[in-house]
Amino acid sequence: MTARERADRSLASSFERYLQDKGKGRGGDGGNYRRNAARELERFAEWAAADRGRDDWTGVVPDGVDREPAFEDLDERIFREYARHLAGDRGLKQNTVQTYYRYISAWCGWCVNEGYLEAHYAQRASAMAPLPEDDGRKPGDQQAWTSEQRHELTRHVDEQARNAIETYTTLPADTAPLDKQRERYEALKAARDRALVFVLAYTAVRVGELLRDPNDPRRRGVRWEDLSLDDGSMDVYRKKQQWDAASLPDPVISPLRSYRQLMDPPTERWPVFPTFDQRTLAGLVQDELADRGERPEAITERREEYARDLLLALAEDIRPPSITTDGARSILQRLSEAAEIDIDHPKHDYLAPHGGRRGMGEVLVRAFGYTVAARYLDNSEEMVRERYSHIEAGELGDVATEALNEVDSLNRT
Repeated sequence: MTARERADRSLASSFERYLQDKGKGRGGDGGNYRRNAARELERFAEWAAADRGRDDWTGVVPDGVDREPAFEDLDERIFREYARHLAGDRGLKQNTVQTYYRYISAWCGWCVNEGYLEAHYAQRASAMAPLPEDDGRKPGDQQAWTSEQRHELTRHVDEQARNAIETYTTLPADTAPLDKQRERYEALKAARDRALVFVLAYTAVRVGELLRDPNDPRRRGVRWEDLSLDDGSMDVYRKKQQWDAASLPDPVISPLRSYRQLMDPPTERWPVFPTFDQRTLAGLVQDELADRGERPEAITERREEYARDLLLALAEDIRPPSITTDGARSILQRLSEAAEIDIDHPKHDYLAPHGGRRGMGEVLVRAFGYTVAARYLDNSEEMVRERYSHIEAGELGDVATEALNEVDSLNRT
C-alpha cells in the first residue's frame, strides 16, 4: 500500500490493528491499556466526525466533502483543536486531560511508523499548547494507608475471622447440616477477607498481580499452587509481563494458613481468593453439573443439599473464578465502613487496594531506604525515589530545622 493510499483511508480503519499491537495475551485482545485506548480512539473518531464537541464544531473533513475522517485530514492544527476540546469542552481534571491525550498521541506515533501519517503531529509544541500543566500525579494514585489505618483494618478483619471460625468450630454435635454449612460459609468469607487484607497490607503486591483482571486473560488470580507458606513466597505475574516471586512476610502467613485449612481446596489449582458472588457461583455449578451429565432435577436436588453453591463447588471440585480487582475494591469499601476507619482523601472514602502498597512503600523507605524498598516493591530505585520524594524532603527539612536551631543558639550565646 502506497503512502497516498494510506492517507486516503479512514481513521477508524487503523484502530483494530493498533489495538492488537498494544493489547496483551494471545491475539492482543486483552489488557487494560487496550480497553482504555479503544475508548479514547472511539471518542476521537466521533469528535473528528463532528459527532462530539461544540455545537459549532464541523469536524475535520473539509466542507462539501461527504466521507469519513481520513488521515489526509490530520495535521498539528487538528490535534491542537482536540487538545483544546479535552481541556475545555469536557470539563476534565488536568491530569485526566493529559492521560486521554496521551492515548491519542501514542496512536498518532504508531500511525507515523506504519506510514499513515508523515509526522507525529500530536507531539508538536503547537498541538500540545492547550493542554493543562501536568503536576506529575496520577489521578487517585496518591492514597497511602497510614500505620493507624493499617492496624485498625487488620485488627477488625482478624477479630471478625476469629469470631466466625470459633463459632463454626464449636458448634454442638447435633447441629443441623445446613446450619453447620451456613456457619462454615460465614467463617470462610471472613477468613478470605482477612487473608486478602493482610496480603494487600503487608506484601506491597499490586492488586492486579494478585487477582483476576477480566481484560487480561493471563491475570487469572493467584492459586494455592502459587503460594509457598513454608518458604514465605508467592509467585505472581508482574507488571513487567513475567512471573516472579513476591515475599510473604510473617504477619501474612498465619491468616493464609488458617484460611487454607478451613477451605481445604480440592486441588492446588483453586484460586486463593475465589468469588463469593451467588449469581456467578449458581450459574457455574449448574453449567458444570449439566456438562457432567446431571439432569436438571438432580442438579436442583444436589444444590438443595448445600446452604451455598460455594460449598457444593468445593465438594465437587467445580473451580470458581478469582475475585476481580473491582471486587477487591468493593470488599475494602465494605470493610472500611464496618471498621469505622477515619479516612481523609479527596477521591477515596475507603482504604483502596493501591493504598496498602503505597503505605508499605512508606514504611520501607523510612526504615531501610530507597534501594531495599525498590526491591520489595518491584520497581526501579529511580521510580521509588520519585514517588516517595516527600519523605526525603521531610527529612531534609528536619536537617535544616536542626541546623537553624544550632546556628540560632550559637548567635544567642
